[in-house]
Amino acid sequence: MLVTNKEIMSVAMAKEYAVGAFNIHNLETLQAIVEATTEEKSPVIVAVTPSTIKYAGLEYLTAMIKVVAKAIPQPMSLHLDHGKDVETAEKCINAGFTSVMIDASHLSFEENIAVTKNVVDLAHPKGLSVEAELGKLAGIEESTVEEKDAVLTDPNAAKEFVERTGVDALAVAIGTSHGAYKFKKKPKLDFERLKTIRDSVDVLLVLHGASSVPSWIVEKATKYGAELSGAKGIPEEHIKKAISLGISKINIDTDLRLAFTGAVREILATSPKKYDPRKILGPAKESMKKVVKGKMRLFGSSGKAA
Repeated sequence: MLVTNKEIMSVAMAKEYAVGAFNIHNLETLQAIVEATTEEKSPVIVAVTPSTIKYAGLEYLTAMIKVVAKAIPQPMSLHLDHGKDVETAEKCINAGFTSVMIDASHLSFEENIAVTKNVVDLAHPKGLSVEAELGKLAGIEESTVEEKDAVLTDPNAAKEFVERTGVDALAVAIGTSHGAYKFKKKPKLDFERLKTIRDSVDVLLVLHGASSVPSWIVEKATKYGAELSGAKGIPEEHIKKAISLGISKINIDTDLRLAFTGAVREILATSPKKYDPRKILGPAKESMKKVVKGKMRLFGSSGKAA
């Protein structure tokens, strides 16, 4: 059955690994995640954004995931990713999600606290865990934040924020970025800031914008027509260091999108007579599954649900 992010992440923090939160967009993405979870014997967080809810429908998404959760023994949570308002969070709480993120980082510090506390007061009585964000990541997610407007998380503000809101998990900004174009120059994350935050707050920590944009995915996609010049992600050694410094949940979306795109482009380019959607989307599912399995091994969660 579905469990909360707090349950999954607390074990991860105690045993010094991280759990992947993988964004789904359709049935094939979910199948890829579930098959990888089963084969790797890893706990997993299935994440859904407001735009995916708008695209696929809240009832369809929750029904699919609840069916899956009953069929596998590995711990799984259903998480709202980057919820922008209380109304969306409340809909997900009532729909059977086990964790919600309220992202009011675009508001002032006091407004962020007020909105986050509102969601906590709605979620905690029903047994859900809540994630919030302090700081702003550059790139494209549910909205676009220019690099010049990105703000790293202040450790002192994080301590006050956690104490006043009662959140279970905090997404921190230490230099990662959403999307496939994370860095113009050499990747640089503020690990000293992360250490200070970890020492300052008694709460689970989350890293967003952490896709690594593997070269094998980019090469395949560009070979068959995708325009991804300059795409650059987070080096895997940076991810490992972040986990060693207290990150317990890592969000992955871009790498799944790229894997899907590359596989679909290849099939359409090399097999022009194929028109069965299953023959086109099947390879895309396998490509995404390869990504998820690789992340589970990188994060150290493989075998933790054996």
